[in-house]
Amino acid sequence: MRWDELERRQPRLASVGRRRLIEPGVLLVATIRRDGTPRLSPVEPFVMDGALLLSMMWGSRKAADLLRDPRVLLHSIVTGRDGADGEFKVRGRAFVEDDPILQQRYAEQVGEQLGWHPVPGRFHLFSIDIDDVVYLRYDDATGDQYLASWPPGREFVRRLTSATSVGDPEPVHDLLIADP
Repeated sequence: MRWDELERRQPRLASVGRRRLIEPGVLLVATIRRDGTPRLSPVEPFVMDGALLLSMMWGSRKAADLLRDPRVLLHSIVTGRDGADGEFKVRGRAFVEDDPILQQRYAEQVGEQLGWHPVPGRFHLFSIDIDDVVYLRYDDATGDQYLASWPPGREFVRRLTSATSVGDPEPVHDLLIADP
């Protein structure tokens, strides 16, 4: 699914995703190296025409990974150990966007909004086809772990039972709306 479908079908979850994944201006992308091991790299996300786009330097290793194997995991930047801001994760596939007109529009919008000017045809551009999203956060005061994932829609809390353990999932309803 595209980013705009997430926004349409799960607006509260997508809003958290925009705040945690898109607005910081950088996210972590996990790709699969040629030898099958993971590669973790920073990337600047950009949403245009409802698509979540990632651009990468021409010939970069992470781009080569995606050209060979499109499976990808996107992860929000974690900036504190308390976990209150949460982690937003997108799992899916990256598709090459090599249309010159699209790349030109992307370069113009990135130039206007972010202030850097990629040269069309001299960067890799990928759109992300989203398989599923997960938002995980901790309540610092209680230590409870909250999780929302979609699709399928699941949302629960696991209460802190010790300094290093949480209990069984208990259903909660906070972010997700029922799918029609």
